[in-house]
Amino acid sequence: MSITPDVRDHDSSPQQIVIQNNDPALQNSHEHHRDHMHYNAHAEKGQGDGVNNSYGATFGDDTIPHQDSQDHDIHRRRHADMAKEPAAAVDLEQGTMSPSRSEEDPQTHPFSNFYKRYRTFFHLCFWIVFTGWWIAGLLLHGIHDPLSSNTGWLKPFLFWLGISLRIVFFHVPITVITKPIHWAWEKTGVRLSELLPNRFKIPLAALLTVSVFLIGGFTSPESEDNTRDNRAVSLFGLAVFISILYATSRNRKAVNWHTVIVGMLVQFIIALFVLRSGVGYDIFNFISELARDLLGFANQGTIFLTAESVPLTHWFIVSTLPAVIFFVALVQLCFYNGIFQWFIRKFAIIFFWSMRVSGAEAVVAAASPFIGQGESAMLIKPFVEHLTQAELHQVMCSGFATIAGSVLIAYISLGVNAQALVSSYFIGVMSIPASLAISKLRYPETEETLTTGRIVIPDEDEHKAANSLHAFANGAWLGLKIAGMILSTLLCIIALLGLANGLLTWWGRFLNINDPPLTVELIVGYICYPIAFLLGVPRNGDLLKVAQLIGTKLVANEFVAYTALQTDPAYADLSSRSRLIVTYALCGFANIGSLGTQIGVLSQIAPGRGGDVSRLALSALISGALSTFTSASIAGLLVTDQAAYFTPSASSS
Repeated sequence: MSITPDVRDHDSSPQQIVIQNNDPALQNSHEHHRDHMHYNAHAEKGQGDGVNNSYGATFGDDTIPHQDSQDHDIHRRRHADMAKEPAAAVDLEQGTMSPSRSEEDPQTHPFSNFYKRYRTFFHLCFWIVFTGWWIAGLLLHGIHDPLSSNTGWLKPFLFWLGISLRIVFFHVPITVITKPIHWAWEKTGVRLSELLPNRFKIPLAALLTVSVFLIGGFTSPESEDNTRDNRAVSLFGLAVFISILYATSRNRKAVNWHTVIVGMLVQFIIALFVLRSGVGYDIFNFISELARDLLGFANQGTIFLTAESVPLTHWFIVSTLPAVIFFVALVQLCFYNGIFQWFIRKFAIIFFWSMRVSGAEAVVAAASPFIGQGESAMLIKPFVEHLTQAELHQVMCSGFATIAGSVLIAYISLGVNAQALVSSYFIGVMSIPASLAISKLRYPETEETLTTGRIVIPDEDEHKAANSLHAFANGAWLGLKIAGMILSTLLCIIALLGLANGLLTWWGRFLNINDPPLTVELIVGYICYPIAFLLGVPRNGDLLKVAQLIGTKLVANEFVAYTALQTDPAYADLSSRSRLIVTYALCGFANIGSLGTQIGVLSQIAPGRGGDVSRLALSALISGALSTFTSASIAGLLVTDQAAYFTPSASSS
C-alpha cells in the first residue's frame, strides 16, 4: 500500500516475527463502535469484547464492487456526490438523509425513536410476560411436561433463561461476567502455565487431550455394535486424519499447535454433552421436534396453494422446497432484528480468544452454520481482498465443513432422522473448531493478518430492508432462489449421474462386470472404502455401502446421498451404528458443486484474488471434508445407543 499510517496510530498485531501490515484497516482512527438500537450507553461502553466496526478500511473500486445505480437502497445511503451539496448535512456514521432531500430514511421510523426512548420499559414488560408464562407452566404441570419428555421443565426454563439473559445484557455490560472469569483464569490457568517450561506446554496439552478422548470414549459400557473395538477404530481413524494433514501440511514448522489442540478438544467436549448427557439429549430432541413442526407450518402454505393431499405425496418439490423457502424467510427476519448477529458475534469471540485465529476467520467460522458458505463470506466482504492465503483457505474450509440451517430443514423433510441430523448439525457447529484446527494444520498462517488481535465487523448497508415485513419479503424471494437452485442442481446432477452410470454399465458389460454393474457409486465406493473403515463402520457388510454414500456426497452432493440413504433399498439393511455414522459423515457442503460455489462467490467479492481462491479451493475442500469426518468419528466413539436415534419415537413427530 502506498499509504503508511503513523506508527502511533497503528493497531499492531500480537503475531510474532511478522512484517508490519500498513493497510488502513489497522489504523486506530478507522475503528469505532456504532450505537446499537437496543443497548443503552452503559452496556455499550462496557462491552469491551474486542468487536469493532470499521470504516475507511479499504480503498479503490477494485476492493468493493461498484453499486448498481438501480439499487433500491441507493436513495438512503451516502454517496460522494451528496457530500458536495452545500445544504446537505451528511452524517457518515449514522447514515441519516440530507435535509435537502425530500425522501425520508426508512430506518428513522417514529416508532424506532419512541422505542429507543422507552426501551427499558418495553424490555421489562416483555420479561414479565415470559416470566409469568414460565411460572404458570410450572404451577400447572410441575416439572413434568405431559406433551413431551420426563424433563419437560428443562425446555421452558431454557427458553425463559435465554430471553432473560438477552434482555439483561441489553442494559448490563457482558464484562460483569467476562472480567471475573478472565481474572480467575489469569490467577489460575495462566500462572500454572507460566510455571511450565515452554518446551513442555504443547506436549502436555496434547497428552491431556488424548487422555480426555480415551476416558470419554472408553469408560462407558459397550452396546450391541458399539463395542470398544469399534470405538478404537473410530479413534484410530481420527488420528490417521490428523496425521495425513500434518504430513501434507504446507509448512509443518509454522503449525500453531495451540489452535489444533484446542479445536479438537472443544469439539470432543461439546460432543460429550450432546451425545452422552441426558440434558443434551433432551435439548436436541426438543430442537428436532421444533424443526419437524416447522415443516408442518410450511405444509399449511403448500395446502393453501394446492390441495390438502399434495404434501402427503412426499414429492421433493412440494414437501421439501416449500420448507426451505419458509425457513430462509424466517432467517432473514431474524437477521434484520439482530438475533443471528448476536449469536455469530458471541461464537466469533469464543473462537477468536480460545483458538488464536484472526477476527475475519472467527466471524466466518461462526456464521457458516447459520447462513451458509457464500453468505458468511459476505460478512467480511471489505476484507476479502486483503485476506492472507491461510485466511482464504480457512474461509472456504469453514463453508465446506458444515451445512446451513435452511438445508437442514430440507434433509429432515427427506425423512432423515431429525434428532440425528440436529445433533450432527450442532456438532457440525462444533466442527467449526475442528475446521479451524484442520485448516491451520493443513495451511498454517505465515503472514500478518489485518484482523489478528481484533474482530472487525464492517458496516454493511447494501440491500438493507426498511422494516421487518420488507426483510421477510426479501427472505421469501431469496428462499425462492435458493429452492430453485436446489431444484435445478439436483435435476442436472442426478441426470448427469444417470448418463455416466449408463455409459459405465455399457462399458463394463464388455469386461463382464455385471454383478454389481459398473457405476459411479461403485467406483467412488471402493475409493472411499478406507474412509468408511476409519470412521468405525462395523465390518459386517456395511463398509462398501457407507463408502458409496460418502463417495456420492463428494462427487454429487449431500442431497443425492441422503435421498439414496432414505429411499434406495440397497441401504435399508444398514445397522444403526452405520446409519448414524453416515448421517454425520454426509452433514457438510464438501462436494464438487460447492467447490464452484465457493470460487464463484469469493471471486465475485474480490476479483483480484480469483487466482488465489482457485489455487486454494481443492485443499480447502479436502480439509472441510475431513472436518466433517472428524465429527462422524467422534459420534462413532461416543454414541452408545444408536438404535434410539432410529426408533419411531425419535424419527417421527
